[in-house]
Amino acid sequence: MEKFNGKSVDRRSFLRGSAIFASALGIAVVPALAQQPKPAPKPAPEEEEKPKDPLGDPEKPKDGKLIDKEGREYKVCPQCAYNMYKQGKMWVCENCGYSYVE
Repeated sequence: MEKFNGKSVDRRSFLRGSAIFASALGIAVVPALAQQPKPAPKPAPEEEEKPKDPLGDPEKPKDGKLIDKEGREYKVCPQCAYNMYKQGKMWVCENCGYSYVE
């Protein structure tokens, strides 16, 4: 045990003192943080614009077929969720090779 100003300091009293100091410090900081100015809300735009998809949203004709950028019809692969293209009567995935006859 060490003595500090005539008092013995053991682990328990040191930790108790540290906890009291930390809580006092926390109480002093919380009101300062509460007084920080809040940012002003953004005014709502009159017309909400749709954000453009950077990957390019596939065109969806009225008949429900998916068309890629090159104008080819495609489906989504059930195995890997990549594009499947029609080769004759068969749909084949570009990525994993999954295929089926329609």
